[in-house]
Amino acid sequence: MALTPTRPKIVFIANLWTLVGHPSAQAEWSLERKFQAVKEAGFDGVNWRGSPEITSLIKSHALRFSGLFDAGAVDEFAPLIRAQMEAGAETINVQLADHDTPIEEAIQLTIQLMKESERQQANVHLEVHRDTCTETPEKAYAIADGYHAATGRLLCMNLDYSHIAVVKHLPPGDFSRRLLTRPELLQNGNLTHLRPFNGHHCQVPVTDGRGNLSREFEDYLVFVADLFRCWLAGPRPHNELWVVPELGPVASGYGISTWPEPWEDCLIARREFEKVWHCVLRESAAPN
Repeated sequence: MALTPTRPKIVFIANLWTLVGHPSAQAEWSLERKFQAVKEAGFDGVNWRGSPEITSLIKSHALRFSGLFDAGAVDEFAPLIRAQMEAGAETINVQLADHDTPIEEAIQLTIQLMKESERQQANVHLEVHRDTCTETPEKAYAIADGYHAATGRLLCMNLDYSHIAVVKHLPPGDFSRRLLTRPELLQNGNLTHLRPFNGHHCQVPVTDGRGNLSREFEDYLVFVADLFRCWLAGPRPHNELWVVPELGPVASGYGISTWPEPWEDCLIARREFEKVWHCVLRESAAPN
């Protein structure tokens, strides 16, 4: 008798960065209060830099952990990965090197990063991010191709498409066609940042300030559905997709002071992403 494949799972991770300056710069919540809010909102885990304090809070709130770090030198990799693993990281997001790091140097750094990830049995993802060696799609994919040529392996990447979108000058209906051009790289990982974007802004508001979804976010949800379809069509590493509904705070420059509160928008984004996920799952299960 054939076994029924396990239903793929979406794992929602809150980036504590979204809660910087929340509810105000003068009365920012403690780390403990932030963890409580994440748990109460129904997130499965948190994304932050591993530390003993983070480890303690993860355990006390029964949350899962996605680590992160930025680095630019080989000797930094081992201790940084170790710190995330000691905190219980099941995924690790890495912003590597600088915007002006030569491609060949970035490829060699990536090879060493992934060797150390394998040594520590970690799940490291190289993030596509501005002001790093992957700041444009051309650079990011050149690094992925160089890594594959050198190792014979696909690179594990966090394809944060908000960073790619702002250099592509895209109309809303063109997001998927122009951005999901390397499906094998998306499918090879199980971590993605879902920051709502359009073709000209790396972050757009989820709501209009009156309780309605913004038109920009509704356009973005079409792309999210296509992203989920693309990932589900692949090998589904760990059979889980770790999704970070990432809204940057005002202090970071991602959020704008006249927009709705980033954390409140993040909660609504999480809800809408879950709806889209289940809709795509039902669609994939329906008979042809």
